[in-house]
Amino acid sequence: MRIVCDLHLHSKYSRATSRNLDLTELSKWATIKGITLLGTSDFTHPQWFSELEQSLVQDETGFYILRDTAQTTAKLPLLLHHQPIHFVPTVEISCIYSKAGATRRVHVIVVAENLERARAINERLSTIGNIRADGRPILGLDVKELLKIVLDVSDRNLLIPAHVWTPWFAVFGSKSGFDSLEECFEELTPQIFAVETGLSSDPSMNWRMQFLDSQLIVSFSDAHSGAKLGREATVFEMDPLTYDNFYNIFSQRQHKSVIETIEFYPEEGKYHVDGHRECGIRITDPKETKRLNNICPKCFRKLTIGVMHRVEDLASFESGRKSPLAAPFRHIVPLPEIIAEVRGVGISSKRVQDEFFQIIERGGSEFPLLLDVPESELLTICAPEIAAGILKVRNNELHIEPGYDGVFGSVHLFTEEERRRLTPHQSSLL
Repeated sequence: MRIVCDLHLHSKYSRATSRNLDLTELSKWATIKGITLLGTSDFTHPQWFSELEQSLVQDETGFYILRDTAQTTAKLPLLLHHQPIHFVPTVEISCIYSKAGATRRVHVIVVAENLERARAINERLSTIGNIRADGRPILGLDVKELLKIVLDVSDRNLLIPAHVWTPWFAVFGSKSGFDSLEECFEELTPQIFAVETGLSSDPSMNWRMQFLDSQLIVSFSDAHSGAKLGREATVFEMDPLTYDNFYNIFSQRQHKSVIETIEFYPEEGKYHVDGHRECGIRITDPKETKRLNNICPKCFRKLTIGVMHRVEDLASFESGRKSPLAAPFRHIVPLPEIIAEVRGVGISSKRVQDEFFQIIERGGSEFPLLLDVPESELLTICAPEIAAGILKVRNNELHIEPGYDGVFGSVHLFTEEERRRLTPHQSSLL
């Protein structure tokens, strides 16, 4: 059974998130995207945890479904039939602490076996730091000690290092991370079964690290709104869908059970290459950054070292190497972004939203449309110029200005020359 999974996301109780990001909204967008298994997010937050207990019920899978699915169904496009979305308790935690003479800032995803285990984790963490202020709590706790707590509550819980290459808040981050998992987790490293790529890297970049060959390489969205769910996801083979099978995939490192990951183009990520946002300096070649001694040539302050550079520093292999246990991956550009470029309007515009939901009503969930629906069928579901945009993404025929120092990269499906070649009818739509 193909299970599309997104474990890294946030609720309305996290900072800088959509205020309507409740379980009904998450379930609605998971269905629209084509996600099967979703993290609850933010289970350490007391108010959100109370909502989880009130709104979710455990079924025979060991996962959770909404008690009242009618609210979600009412929000969905009329023709989008679906099975209930399953939830598993998750939270992203930020650990800030000193180790080996340096300040460390490491984000991790904690997956709890069930809500009872999540409650026990909350009780332990509430004695260490403030878990009420933010859905993604910040704790002055060594992440290794956090792992001890998580496993002490239950050895069937999981801890996954999040967006492992992000400069400021990641286990391998250039600003405050480590050079290996062993430096961070020491004797508990064998209890780390997977790492999350993050938006600024994809699996091929991680395959350059021999020390990651044994790890499951997973990708999730880090969504702060419903519409951002599934911008990255991991597809598992799991039959039947149960927590037991889910846990075993990780704990036994069942690489063959990872069918594929669905990826953001890493160049779009806001820390892909080196640079300095305030000065508008973007450096795509790590060798140039080293020539500059990591100093901005305009203001002479330090550059932010991006993911590509950090990968280059720690890599065991040249670019192009494939890990022997690796699952395949495919890149996507979300359908609203494709529509927005084709129509020449903003992604949040009513025109884009209306056309997006019309396509979903006709064609079903977004992932199959972006990845698998044949061209002939696409042309019966959406306008030919939208289908052309989808096919361009499938064929990696696009143009990207990479992100740097907190600035997202920009993706363009059409060059100016390609735009001029469009028919007059299509040109009027761009």
